[in-house]
This record gives sequence, C-alpha cells and structure tokens, in this order.
Amino acid sequence: MSERGKTGPDSTSDAAPAGLVARGHTFEQRTKDVIVRVEPEYLPEQSNPSDGRFIWAYTVEIDNQSDEDLRVTGRYWHIADSRGQVQEVHGQGVVGEKPVVRAGESFRYTSGAPLSAPSGMMSGSYRVEPEGADELAGYDVEVPVFVLDIPGVPQLHS
Repeated sequence: MSERGKTGPDSTSDAAPAGLVARGHTFEQRTKDVIVRVEPEYLPEQSNPSDGRFIWAYTVEIDNQSDEDLRVTGRYWHIADSRGQVQEVHGQGVVGEKPVVRAGESFRYTSGAPLSAPSGMMSGSYRVEPEGADELAGYDVEVPVFVLDIPGVPQLHS
C-alpha cells in the first residue's frame, strides 16, 4: 500500500506514564520535544479474511514541539501478528521523501500494513536530524506501540 502525505489538525491526549498514551484508537509517544501520534484503521474492503489477508491503514502525525526544524531521514517498523509472524522494515524517510518538520509544526501521512492474522501490533522509530546540522546530531524518535485489532476476534495483546 502506498503512503500519502497530508496535513491535519493536532489531536490531544491525556498524559500517561513514560510518555505513552492510548486514547480511543489514537496512540501517542513523546521523545524529547517530538510527539508521534498514530491512529490505525482496519480496511475490510481491501482485506480477505478467508485467504488470511487483513489490511490496515495507519495515520501518523509527527509533531515537532522543539525550537529547531527536523528532517525525517529514516524509519524502522516492527510488525507482529497474533500467529507469531514478525516483519521488520527499515527505510529512508517517509512517503518517498525526507520531509522537514518545521519547529512548532507537524507532518501527517497515511500508510498501510498487511497482516496474515486478524490481530497484531506495530511499533518503531523515526530517525530525525536537525536541519542543517551534521547527521551525527540526529536521534531516534520512538513510535508508540499500537494495536491492530478487529473487534470480536482474539487479540495479541490480551
């Protein structure tokens, strides 16, 4: 599934221990002055459960609350389903580019993940670098663990 960049309003969540928030179906994680929010959505029209094909979209918002512009240079995803299948994805940037998230602004995009089971979990990180700085000044921004559960089926995280 392709990734699509778009802009959108910030969402708000209540604080929780370790910077992790799961409110409704939105998950949030803070690393330094960057907040990553993820909202997953099951796509039944693209899925075929009888063939073990469960398609999920997830919308990510990278909210730069720091006072410097940050370039997203890489991504890492850990994807696990309830049958024990694990995928790890490493790549450059997001949505086919290395976007700059200006200080005080956010970047939002939607992508997707196929699972072979009706339930799973994803987590990961983004590599960000201050714009104009040496790449050694970069750091990893954590993506919250988020669940991919179809209502009414056994869940991996129970």
